[in-house]
Amino acid sequence: MLKVSNLSVNYGSTRVVENLDLALADDEVLMLVGPTGCGKTTILQALAGLIPISRGEILLGTRRSTPSSTVPPEKRNVGMVFQDFALFPHLTVEQNVCFRLTDTALADHWLKLLGLDDFRYAKPNRLSGGQKQRVALARTLAHEPAFILLDEPLSNLDAALKDSLRWEIRAALKTAGVPAIWVTHDQEEALSVGDRVGILNGGKLEQLDTPEKCFSEPASRFVARFLGEASFLPGQLRGEQVSTALGPAPGIPVDGASGEVDLLVRPDDLSLTPLASGNGVIDWVRYEGCSRLYAVNIDGGSQLKVRVSHEVRAEPGERVQLAVTTTHPLAVFPRGAAPC
Repeated sequence: MLKVSNLSVNYGSTRVVENLDLALADDEVLMLVGPTGCGKTTILQALAGLIPISRGEILLGTRRSTPSSTVPPEKRNVGMVFQDFALFPHLTVEQNVCFRLTDTALADHWLKLLGLDDFRYAKPNRLSGGQKQRVALARTLAHEPAFILLDEPLSNLDAALKDSLRWEIRAALKTAGVPAIWVTHDQEEALSVGDRVGILNGGKLEQLDTPEKCFSEPASRFVARFLGEASFLPGQLRGEQVSTALGPAPGIPVDGASGEVDLLVRPDDLSLTPLASGNGVIDWVRYEGCSRLYAVNIDGGSQLKVRVSHEVRAEPGERVQLAVTTTHPLAVFPRGAAPC
């Protein structure tokens, strides 16, 4: 079990992580996301015991680590998977996975399960990036850690490989029943792979919840913008409905929103129809293959992003008709609240 309470970390006089609270369930995959410099990697290093903490405590099973009573890294039973693989170049795949193991049965198990059996005697320089990351994961799991920390494990891989390997890693973690904290810059990766997602901003945890909750009911405008394309449409909240220039929409108040509000709309919450008498003008368009993303300046001043089928074609400067088409409640923020 891993539980973190009121954790803060300083670099000199600069606080980089402040008052972090979280706990991992037995086989949970927790994704940490946030902009560069928000403290993601620092948190992993503190949990692993690689850097000192300034305040708070880390409970590692029966061990308790505090600023005055630190549990050394080798006593924490933590596994780490890095973005640069960290393999021994002079050792074979099997030797890397079995490093410092007396019983190699688990190493054999993970080599087979992760599709590495045919590469047992290969050196790392003969492997692809995806194969190297599987070796690093097999090595970590073979040592039976109490929990695993993954620091952007897919950042050095191409997009197609990332998509498949993320699921292989998640499946392996679930098969092993080992909880994990996975740091990433990729919002799509975080939302699709994690059981829960934590969004960091300036060393503070802005929201920690299920991916769906963080995306559809963000705790702040920062979270709303960070977890995908976000536009804000002025409106009037009455009960559970928001009246807007594009029609009514169901709403969920955030931060006590009432009266004059801003409705959070994602590109898929809207429809777009080319129409000379429409309510907006196209500013720009991006072709995405199976879809097109439009930025539309609606009459009244707001710019909204709309994603539609690639078969819907319109050019910058053309008038279009926008409408709110979603049936699920959308997050509603107080009008003019700080954008964060």
